[in-house]
Amino acid sequence: MNNLTDRAFWQEYWKNYKYERVPARSEFESYFPADIYPGNGRTSIEIGGFPGTMSLYFARRGYRPTLLDFYVDPAIIKRLEKENGFGDNVIEAVEHDFFTYHTDRRWDLVFSIGFIEHFDDTADVIRRHVELVREGGTLLIVLPNFRGINGWVQRTFDRHNYDAHNISSMIPSRLRSILATMPLHDVRVTYTRKPMVWLEPKPGLRNRVARSLVRGLSYMLKLLPVKSRLLSPYIVITAVRDNKK
Repeated sequence: MNNLTDRAFWQEYWKNYKYERVPARSEFESYFPADIYPGNGRTSIEIGGFPGTMSLYFARRGYRPTLLDFYVDPAIIKRLEKENGFGDNVIEAVEHDFFTYHTDRRWDLVFSIGFIEHFDDTADVIRRHVELVREGGTLLIVLPNFRGINGWVQRTFDRHNYDAHNISSMIPSRLRSILATMPLHDVRVTYTRKPMVWLEPKPGLRNRVARSLVRGLSYMLKLLPVKSRLLSPYIVITAVRDNKK
């Protein structure tokens, strides 16, 4: 597995982390299968999602969340839980390399956002997600689309971040071909409709100025709510794990 990032990359990334409010609704909610809500005590696992904002989002929807990441700082998770009105240890955090993680456990919902595109072997990453889904459970993957205007923004203002992404993983037809080889049904791969662009926060005046310019561009793009390779900021994958026959 050719990892496009390393531990040092993420340690530097989290130095600049701003605590997020867990959303009452997700911007991706309209693309999720309707039957994943409410969780009613079902289990979820978020892959590579430290510090667990979306794990807490699913907890609010009734899931018992697990977070698996090769970089975990329990103090940050605890503060995130507190900032959002949760008790301690709502998230079961597992610090482990996803590619060497072995378990007999299976989850009702296997989720990742902004993860699979950091690796060269997209099929292998997705297959490992699928292996964690229980029969009849849901696979839910969100990844950015850098093959349009957002990619131009990243290349222009943050080439280091752009180079940490596998752009070929963002081709919907390729994703559908990969998913077709796996024990899944009700497969959907779709662009999101609401255009936006962004830059990751980093120290320095140049980053602050660039982020201000990009925010202005993002506001203007929202006037064009069209799904397309050029404008859509994300790709959402949903599928259901087959039952054994």
